[in-house]
Amino acid sequence: MNSPRSILFIAFLVVTFFLYQNWLIDTAPGTQKAASAQQSQTTTDSGIPEARMEPTATESAVPQASSGDVSSTPVTSGSQRVRVKTDVLDVLIDTNGGDVVNAQLLQFARTQNSDERFELLHANPNQLYIAQSGLVGADGTDSAKGRPMFHVEQTNYEMNGGDTLEVPLHYTLDDGSQVTKTFVFKKGSYAIDVVYTIRNATTSHKQMQFYAQLKQVMTEGSGNMMMPTYKGGAYSWDEDRYEKYAFDDMRDQRLNRATEGGWVAMLEHYFVSAWIPRGEGSKQLFSRILGGDQAIMGMMYPTATVAPGAEAQIRSTLFVGPKDQDAMAVVAEDLELTVDYGFLWWLAQPIFKLLQLVQSVLINWGLSIIAITIIIKALLYPLTKAQYVSMAKMRMIQPKMTALRERYGDDRQKMSQAMMKMYKEEKVNPLGGCLPMLLQLPIFLALYWVLLESVELRHAPLFLWINDLSAKDPYYILPVLMGASMFMMQRLQPTPATDPMQQKLLQYMPVIFTVFFLWFPAGLVLYWLSSNLITIGQMQWIYRGLEKKGMMERRKKK
Repeated sequence: MNSPRSILFIAFLVVTFFLYQNWLIDTAPGTQKAASAQQSQTTTDSGIPEARMEPTATESAVPQASSGDVSSTPVTSGSQRVRVKTDVLDVLIDTNGGDVVNAQLLQFARTQNSDERFELLHANPNQLYIAQSGLVGADGTDSAKGRPMFHVEQTNYEMNGGDTLEVPLHYTLDDGSQVTKTFVFKKGSYAIDVVYTIRNATTSHKQMQFYAQLKQVMTEGSGNMMMPTYKGGAYSWDEDRYEKYAFDDMRDQRLNRATEGGWVAMLEHYFVSAWIPRGEGSKQLFSRILGGDQAIMGMMYPTATVAPGAEAQIRSTLFVGPKDQDAMAVVAEDLELTVDYGFLWWLAQPIFKLLQLVQSVLINWGLSIIAITIIIKALLYPLTKAQYVSMAKMRMIQPKMTALRERYGDDRQKMSQAMMKMYKEEKVNPLGGCLPMLLQLPIFLALYWVLLESVELRHAPLFLWINDLSAKDPYYILPVLMGASMFMMQRLQPTPATDPMQQKLLQYMPVIFTVFFLWFPAGLVLYWLSSNLITIGQMQWIYRGLEKKGMMERRKKK
């Protein structure tokens, strides 16, 4: 395989990878085939899950939900909105059911240079995306008949200087028993602890089950073939650390997993909401499709029993925020895996850690990308040197190859034999330029995922016209410069004279890649451009060294 053919082969692999990546986003195969399809299920007339009975041979252990949920309207009649503001969150809680119906992330703008904050949860019926939780069962407060209307002491809370802010919602049952639903916010955290305190004022035991679910209207994820992004569900359980569960999977088969730990989540590009169970006991993870356009990912706790005159607490955690790996790792085990680096995660994760380290010194993410490119090229220099030496030797024997073509014409067999003999005499390895390129390809793909998935690069500027490294270059300057650098590299490489079609493909390769890169994130184009410029410098250095060495050897022979 000569160098130009290897370049064509690598280009084919890159294009194939992006097509495959886009196919994964579109299909997002889940695990519905592994779930049992033989379970009987019933539904209620509300969107509130039914209590899970103790499993028997005929009963389903899956909570139920349907399209008539009271929270599908922006505000329930008679309810209030409680506003809670911390240093990173601005949240609205509906007193009807105590659902989180709006969550703005104060550290993230909706769009570049916008004063509006990014809104992850919202109660707009056309874009419904809310976090619900409650108590079901024989003595639960939530049922098909309705949700509890909580009483609040105030409707505005703000974290002023403290590290913790508690927001209690109170509800009194007809028998005098009390239920307090407390939201606990922490400074600098996107994790909200939800604590149910049940005080049994009767002379009999009370039984109830806690449920929590995320519900949103199903819409397509943003992105294109070069920047595919996933939007849908995901979960973690005892047997699998991270599994996507796309909307189509939910339509085909409801999720039903029993697990001691884990979590359920809804993902989109850069942001995630997740319910994380707390405490011991087997929880049930479930999914639903409501009314044909709303998706639910939820979990159900085992039945809790509160003795007469006693008090019990049930805890869980709601995470609403960016895909910050460090922050998510603190909240729940494996939640950081929602930053999905694909099959090269083992390579992408250390690259991201290195990028973080460099950025902590240089501050600018764009400069950090350039710096990490230099580091990677330095580490790979032994490989690239072998590649460029092979290319240089192939380039130096081009006149002899041209003479062989003229001598043997269309006799491919004799031509091949003569070329192999010449390779042996000149000590040239025709595969020497291909194998190092193949070894470097995984690094490029891993870095591609890092730059695509890292929320840290969202709206992060370089300088001048590049004000968002996660978006395409608005003026396409970087892609054009990248194409020009590819053209310069092509001029330094040996060119094939045997195949006119191959010649034309190589001539158009910089143009083809430039067109592809028009839609790439500016950060990735910056990496490729930086890599090309370093490569050109390395090639010139190595070529001149070989030419100088060749001249000295010729002088010695004379």
